Formats: sequence, C-alpha cells, structure tokens
Amino acid sequence: MKTKLTLTIEASLVSEAKMYAEEQGRSLSALIENYLKAVIPKKNSEQEIKVLNQAEMSEALKSLIGSAKLPENFDYKKERGNYLTQKYLSHDE
Repeated sequence: MKTKLTLTIEASLVSEAKMYAEEQGRSLSALIENYLKAVIPKKNSEQEIKVLNQAEMSEALKSLIGSAKLPENFDYKKERGNYLTQKYLSHDE
C-alpha cells in the first residue's frame, strides 16, 4: 500500500533531485523510496537481494556478483547511506 508523505527540503536540492530523477527515467518518489529501502535495515535481506537480482539487474551487472571480496563486517546499506548523504546533503559550494 502506498501513502503520501510531505517533506520539507531545501528548494535548490529539490530542483536538482527532480532533474536527476528525470535523467534516470524515474520519479523522485521512486528515488526516495529506494534510498529509504537501502538505509533501513530489513529482515530477510538475503531473500530480498535475490529478488532484486532477478527483477532489476541487467545481465552485465548480475555477472559481477561475487567478483569483489569484502570484509565480513561490511555493511552495504550503511555505506550506501553514507555515500548518498555525502552526495546529496553535503553542499560545500
């Protein structure tokens, strides 16, 4: 079930985010939803990754699975959240 959400975000960031979403061929809502899915811990994450692999990854991307060796304590969602926070919320300009 989908529900509406009202956010208060800096106007210039909203403009940039809308342009980015359009370039990606996605809605801003879809980008925000995917970001939240990436940073919120989930139960059964292994099962969700398998579904994502089958449903949303290109064959080229699927072929890369397992090619990198990461530390056992590597937290993908935390690192992705840090990256996205740095990318979209750090404005040192």
